[in-house]
Amino acid sequence: MKKVILFHLVNCPYCHEAFDWIEELKHEHPELAKIEMEVIEEREQPEIANSYDYYYVPTIYVDGVKVHEGVATKKKMHEALKKAL
Repeated sequence: MKKVILFHLVNCPYCHEAFDWIEELKHEHPELAKIEMEVIEEREQPEIANSYDYYYVPTIYVDGVKVHEGVATKKKMHEALKKAL
């Protein structure tokens, strides 16, 4: 599987929705549950966050390629996670 990094902010409502969608998708598609995801809170780890090119959270990178940025939907989260398989 490919490396997945998810950038978020603790107080971001869109990030909370993204996490909810991801958990729901893992239950619906067991193969997605095998994906290891590095979750980075950008204010707690600014040195890592600043080394990536994005403006909005949640943002997902798969193998160093940005596959999602901004408001999450279930469909967008599913498409992003499938790229890690």
